[in-house]
Amino acid sequence: MRLLVVEDDKEIAGYLVRALQESGHVVDHADNGRDGLYLATGEPYDALILDRMLPQMDGLTLLAALRASGSQLPVLILSALNDVDERIKGLRAGGDDYLVKPFVLSELLARLDVITRRNQRAEPNNTLRVHTLELDRLTRQVRRAGEEILLKPQEYRVLEYLMRNAGQVVTRTMLLEGVWDYHFDPQTNVIDVHMSRLRAKVDKQPWPALIHTLRGAGYCLREPG
Repeated sequence: MRLLVVEDDKEIAGYLVRALQESGHVVDHADNGRDGLYLATGEPYDALILDRMLPQMDGLTLLAALRASGSQLPVLILSALNDVDERIKGLRAGGDDYLVKPFVLSELLARLDVITRRNQRAEPNNTLRVHTLELDRLTRQVRRAGEEILLKPQEYRVLEYLMRNAGQVVTRTMLLEGVWDYHFDPQTNVIDVHMSRLRAKVDKQPWPALIHTLRGAGYCLREPG
Protein backbone atom coordinates (compact mmCIF):
# COMPACT_ATOMS: atom_id res chain seq x y z
CA MET A 1 0.00 0.00 0.00
CA ARG A 2 0.99 3.63 -0.38
CA LEU A 3 0.67 5.34 2.99
CA LEU A 4 0.97 8.89 4.28
CA VAL A 5 2.25 9.52 7.82
CA VAL A 6 1.58 12.98 9.27
CA GLU A 7 3.49 13.14 12.55
CA ASP A 8 5.67 15.92 13.97
CA ASP A 9 7.51 13.83 16.58
CA LYS A 10 10.76 12.90 14.80
CA GLU A 11 11.36 9.74 16.81
CA ILE A 12 7.83 8.36 16.32
CA ALA A 13 7.75 9.39 12.65
CA GLY A 14 11.12 7.79 11.94
CA TYR A 15 10.06 4.57 13.65
CA LEU A 16 6.75 4.44 11.79
CA VAL A 17 8.23 5.14 8.37
CA ARG A 18 10.94 2.49 8.78
CA ALA A 19 8.55 -0.13 10.15
CA LEU A 20 5.96 0.44 7.43
CA GLN A 21 8.60 0.32 4.70
CA GLU A 22 9.97 -2.93 6.13
CA SER A 23 6.42 -4.29 5.95
CA GLY A 24 6.43 -3.64 2.21
CA HIS A 25 4.59 -0.31 2.06
CA VAL A 26 5.50 2.86 0.20
CA VAL A 27 5.49 5.68 2.75
CA ASP A 28 5.48 9.49 2.53
CA HIS A 29 5.87 11.72 5.58
CA ALA A 30 4.85 15.24 6.54
CA ASP A 31 5.77 16.86 9.87
CA ASN A 32 3.03 19.50 9.96
CA GLY A 33 -0.67 19.75 9.21
CA ARG A 34 -0.49 22.05 6.19
CA ASP A 35 1.98 19.88 4.31
CA GLY A 36 -0.01 16.82 5.34
CA LEU A 37 -3.23 18.22 3.90
CA TYR A 38 -1.44 19.22 0.70
CA LEU A 39 -0.16 15.68 0.20
CA ALA A 40 -3.39 13.97 1.29
CA THR A 41 -5.49 15.93 -1.21
CA GLY A 42 -2.98 15.90 -4.06
CA GLU A 43 -1.57 12.37 -4.09
CA PRO A 44 -3.19 8.90 -4.27
CA TYR A 45 -2.83 7.09 -0.95
CA ASP A 46 -4.41 3.93 0.45
CA ALA A 47 -4.49 5.28 4.01
CA LEU A 48 -3.43 8.19 6.20
CA ILE A 49 -1.87 7.84 9.66
CA LEU A 50 -2.62 11.16 11.34
CA ASP A 51 -1.32 12.62 14.59
CA ARG A 52 -3.83 14.73 16.58
CA MET A 53 -1.48 17.46 17.75
CA LEU A 54 0.39 19.05 14.84
CA PRO A 55 2.04 22.42 14.12
CA GLN A 56 0.51 24.83 11.57
CA MET A 57 -2.74 22.84 11.42
CA ASP A 58 -3.96 20.35 14.02
CA GLY A 59 -5.04 16.87 13.08
CA LEU A 60 -8.80 17.37 13.43
CA THR A 61 -8.73 20.54 11.31
CA LEU A 62 -6.77 18.67 8.66
CA LEU A 63 -9.28 15.83 8.81
CA ALA A 64 -12.26 18.17 8.50
CA ALA A 65 -10.70 19.86 5.46
CA LEU A 66 -9.94 16.48 3.90
CA ARG A 67 -13.53 15.29 4.28
CA ALA A 68 -14.86 18.65 3.04
CA SER A 69 -12.88 18.07 -0.17
CA GLY A 70 -14.86 14.88 -0.75
CA SER A 71 -11.98 12.53 0.04
CA GLN A 72 -12.87 9.12 1.46
CA LEU A 73 -9.24 8.29 2.25
CA PRO A 74 -9.12 5.90 5.25
CA VAL A 75 -7.66 7.72 8.26
CA LEU A 76 -6.13 6.20 11.39
CA ILE A 77 -5.76 8.85 14.11
CA LEU A 78 -2.82 8.62 16.51
CA SER A 79 -3.04 10.51 19.77
CA ALA A 80 -1.79 10.65 23.33
CA LEU A 81 -5.28 11.88 24.29
CA ASN A 82 -6.90 8.78 25.75
CA ASP A 83 -10.23 9.84 27.25
CA VAL A 84 -13.50 8.83 25.63
CA ASP A 85 -14.56 12.37 24.65
CA GLU A 86 -11.36 12.89 22.65
CA ARG A 87 -11.75 9.57 20.85
CA ILE A 88 -15.33 10.46 19.98
CA LYS A 89 -14.23 13.84 18.62
CA GLY A 90 -11.70 12.13 16.37
CA LEU A 91 -14.18 9.62 15.00
CA ARG A 92 -16.90 12.22 14.48
CA ALA A 93 -14.46 14.47 12.64
CA GLY A 94 -14.13 11.75 10.02
CA GLY A 95 -11.53 9.35 11.39
CA ASP A 96 -11.99 5.67 10.57
CA ASP A 97 -10.15 4.49 13.68
CA TYR A 98 -8.36 5.93 16.71
CA LEU A 99 -5.19 4.50 18.25
CA VAL A 100 -3.73 5.80 21.50
CA LYS A 101 0.00 6.37 21.99
CA PRO A 102 2.11 4.52 22.94
CA PHE A 103 1.00 1.84 20.50
CA VAL A 104 2.14 -1.62 19.40
CA LEU A 105 3.15 -1.83 15.74
CA SER A 106 1.28 -5.09 15.12
CA GLU A 107 -1.95 -3.46 16.32
CA LEU A 108 -1.37 -0.42 14.10
CA LEU A 109 -0.82 -2.69 11.08
CA ALA A 110 -3.94 -4.69 11.90
CA ARG A 111 -6.05 -1.54 12.23
CA LEU A 112 -4.68 -0.24 8.91
CA ASP A 113 -5.65 -3.51 7.26
CA VAL A 114 -9.19 -3.26 8.64
CA ILE A 115 -9.86 0.33 7.54
CA THR A 116 -8.38 -0.21 4.06
CA ARG A 117 -10.41 -3.39 3.53
CA ARG A 118 -13.52 -1.53 4.65
CA ASN A 119 -12.81 1.19 2.10
CA GLN A 120 -12.18 -1.33 -0.67
CA ARG A 121 -15.51 -3.03 0.04
CA ALA A 122 -17.19 0.33 -0.46
CA GLU A 123 -15.64 0.94 -3.86
CA PRO A 124 -18.20 0.78 -6.71
CA ASN A 125 -15.78 -0.99 -9.09
CA ASN A 126 -16.09 -4.68 -8.30
CA THR A 127 -13.84 -5.96 -11.09
CA LEU A 128 -10.08 -6.12 -10.67
CA ARG A 129 -7.93 -6.37 -13.81
CA VAL A 130 -4.23 -6.94 -14.37
CA HIS A 131 -3.20 -7.64 -17.97
CA THR A 132 -5.51 -10.47 -19.16
CA LEU A 133 -6.44 -11.51 -15.61
CA GLU A 134 -9.87 -10.46 -14.30
CA LEU A 135 -11.47 -11.01 -10.90
CA ASP A 136 -15.13 -10.24 -10.24
CA ARG A 137 -15.69 -9.55 -6.54
CA LEU A 138 -19.45 -10.02 -6.76
CA THR A 139 -19.57 -13.37 -8.55
CA ARG A 140 -16.09 -14.43 -7.33
CA GLN A 141 -15.29 -15.52 -10.87
CA VAL A 142 -11.70 -15.37 -12.14
CA ARG A 143 -10.77 -15.39 -15.81
CA ARG A 144 -7.50 -15.19 -17.73
CA ALA A 145 -7.68 -14.34 -21.43
CA GLY A 146 -11.39 -15.16 -21.26
CA GLU A 147 -10.83 -18.63 -19.78
CA GLU A 148 -12.43 -19.30 -16.39
CA ILE A 149 -10.06 -20.29 -13.58
CA LEU A 150 -11.52 -22.33 -10.74
CA LEU A 151 -10.01 -21.40 -7.39
CA LYS A 152 -10.51 -22.73 -3.90
CA PRO A 153 -11.75 -20.10 -1.38
CA GLN A 154 -8.34 -19.40 0.16
CA GLU A 155 -6.65 -19.29 -3.26
CA TYR A 156 -9.24 -16.72 -4.29
CA ARG A 157 -8.51 -14.60 -1.22
CA VAL A 158 -4.77 -14.67 -1.88
CA LEU A 159 -5.28 -13.66 -5.51
CA GLU A 160 -7.71 -10.88 -4.58
CA TYR A 161 -5.20 -9.51 -2.05
CA LEU A 162 -2.41 -9.59 -4.64
CA MET A 163 -4.60 -7.89 -7.26
CA ARG A 164 -5.72 -5.18 -4.84
CA ASN A 165 -2.04 -4.45 -4.31
CA ALA A 166 -0.96 -4.97 -7.94
CA GLY A 167 2.47 -3.57 -8.74
CA GLN A 168 3.43 -3.37 -5.06
CA VAL A 169 5.50 -5.65 -2.86
CA VAL A 170 3.30 -7.88 -0.69
CA THR A 171 5.18 -9.34 2.26
CA ARG A 172 4.45 -12.66 3.94
CA THR A 173 3.31 -10.73 7.03
CA MET A 174 0.82 -8.76 4.94
CA LEU A 175 -0.59 -12.00 3.50
CA LEU A 176 -0.84 -13.64 6.91
CA GLU A 177 -2.71 -10.65 8.32
CA GLY A 178 -4.77 -9.74 5.25
CA VAL A 179 -5.77 -13.24 4.12
CA TRP A 180 -5.51 -15.53 7.16
CA ASP A 181 -6.10 -12.83 9.81
CA TYR A 182 -3.00 -14.04 11.66
CA HIS A 183 -1.12 -11.39 13.60
CA PHE A 184 1.73 -13.75 14.33
CA ASP A 185 3.90 -16.11 12.27
CA PRO A 186 2.46 -19.65 12.54
CA GLN A 187 5.84 -21.07 11.35
CA THR A 188 4.22 -23.11 8.56
CA ASN A 189 4.58 -23.18 4.77
CA VAL A 190 0.91 -22.30 4.25
CA ILE A 191 1.77 -19.29 2.06
CA ASP A 192 4.20 -21.27 -0.12
CA VAL A 193 1.63 -24.02 -0.69
CA HIS A 194 -1.14 -21.64 -1.70
CA MET A 195 1.16 -19.53 -3.86
CA SER A 196 2.38 -22.62 -5.72
CA ARG A 197 -1.19 -23.79 -6.40
CA LEU A 198 -2.24 -20.31 -7.45
CA ARG A 199 0.63 -19.94 -9.91
CA ALA A 200 -0.16 -23.32 -11.47
CA LYS A 201 -3.62 -22.02 -12.31
CA VAL A 202 -3.09 -18.31 -13.01
CA ASP A 203 0.32 -18.43 -14.72
CA LYS A 204 0.05 -21.68 -16.67
CA GLN A 205 1.58 -21.84 -20.15
CA PRO A 206 1.38 -20.16 -22.60
CA TRP A 207 0.35 -17.18 -20.46
CA PRO A 208 3.18 -14.88 -19.31
CA ALA A 209 3.81 -14.94 -15.57
CA LEU A 210 2.09 -12.27 -13.46
CA ILE A 211 2.97 -13.51 -9.95
CA HIS A 212 6.62 -12.99 -9.02
CA THR A 213 8.67 -13.91 -5.95
CA LEU A 214 10.94 -11.16 -4.65
CA ARG A 215 13.55 -12.94 -2.57
CA GLY A 216 13.81 -11.56 0.93
CA ALA A 217 10.86 -9.23 0.34
CA GLY A 218 7.71 -11.12 -0.63
CA TYR A 219 5.60 -11.28 -3.77
CA CYS A 220 4.37 -8.98 -6.49
CA LEU A 221 1.59 -9.37 -9.05
CA ARG A 222 2.33 -7.13 -12.00
CA GLU A 223 1.98 -6.67 -15.75
CA PRO A 224 4.40 -8.74 -17.89
CA GLY A 225 7.70 -7.01 -18.52
